[in-house]
Amino acid sequence: MNQTTAGGAARPARTPLNTQQIRGFWAAWFGWTLDGMDSIIYALVLVPALTELLPRSGIAATPAHIGLAGSILFALFLVGWGLSFIWGPIADRFGRTRVLAATIFGYALFTGLAAMSQNVWELAVFRLLAGIGIGGEWALAGTFVAESWPEDRRKMGAGFLQTGYYAGFFIAAALNFTVGAHYGWRAMFLCGLFPVVVSIYTMLKVGEPDKWEHAAKPTRRSPLSEIFSAQYRRRTLVNSTLLTVAIIGLWAGAVYEPAAIIQLALKQGMSHLQAVHMASIGTGILSIGTILGCLALPPMAERFGRKNTLSLYFLGMAICIVISFGWAFYVPNGLDVFIATLFFLGFFGGNFAMFSLWLPEQYETRVRATAFAFNTSIGRFLGAAVNFILAAAVGHMGTLGTPVAWTAVAFVAGLLVIPFALETRGEVLPS
Repeated sequence: MNQTTAGGAARPARTPLNTQQIRGFWAAWFGWTLDGMDSIIYALVLVPALTELLPRSGIAATPAHIGLAGSILFALFLVGWGLSFIWGPIADRFGRTRVLAATIFGYALFTGLAAMSQNVWELAVFRLLAGIGIGGEWALAGTFVAESWPEDRRKMGAGFLQTGYYAGFFIAAALNFTVGAHYGWRAMFLCGLFPVVVSIYTMLKVGEPDKWEHAAKPTRRSPLSEIFSAQYRRRTLVNSTLLTVAIIGLWAGAVYEPAAIIQLALKQGMSHLQAVHMASIGTGILSIGTILGCLALPPMAERFGRKNTLSLYFLGMAICIVISFGWAFYVPNGLDVFIATLFFLGFFGGNFAMFSLWLPEQYETRVRATAFAFNTSIGRFLGAAVNFILAAAVGHMGTLGTPVAWTAVAFVAGLLVIPFALETRGEVLPS
């Protein structure tokens, strides 16, 4: 069946999605949405949580100690996310949906348990364990959608899927505006238990993609070693480098954004409650921009190619980070200007949708989940190191804006790496 364009030319109708594909997508999308919600909850409740828990741990809740402890906990979360590459080989051997359900259950459980923390050490353990689940969810959700959707729809499916993570930011901001502002940080972490429902639904209602069911299963050779074979070595090294660049930018733009807004709001004479509300509004604006960036990316990648489109997004990220944290943060009464730049920072932050679309196209089904999980997780270790460097720079310089603005350099480095990547525009998903 054909559709007619405005110019009168016929074009093939898109393949309709069946019930299983629709059900599976929404399970993956909601899992990724609640993943994003759980990820940003900690950034939103960092100060009140540590203000209460540090004294219980024998540490004075001074701004310096809160900043140091916050950086350590951020780093531990990223280390947990880095360790989540273990889910890939498991999914390549035992299936996408069951392992996807396990990752959702894991991050939901440990996010909820964080509400029970009695000291900073317990919170650190729960954040580490939640990170392992959160990192695995993206790899499994992206792999599942790529393998289950028809070829003529899977690219846009990747863009739709990636909007979920940033819809989660928006939900977290709304919860912080209401639940967090009135009931405190423990209630926010308890909200993170909700994904357990999605996990159960995924286990009971969603089947495995046909591509995985009919693909050759991994041989005795480790899938992790195979993605570094002569066939895949270059693309794995390039992909993991590009993901590392994107990760550094995500944590600069998203994690430090609430703290930056709170500082600017308090400097302009707002109350603490008003500052929290402004941080929620800023996070919401960032989220809306990112969702639009995710939706715009697949059509651009199809028209201009994967490498050209990612170059545009990386360049936009570099410019927006410098404008927001390097300039607007220091403008007198610059809160409104800073928040306005967050929309564009969010739009170009949609570069993560490229990897949901691009990574599955570069690996065969038998190692696809392993490759996706490794490439999207390994950069978290470097992200953890950068987090410590940022914390030290903030402490040394006595300001948040300039150190974060320097992370734009990572995107410049990424622009130099992109030419070495594999262009897959016009190619079908490998079997």
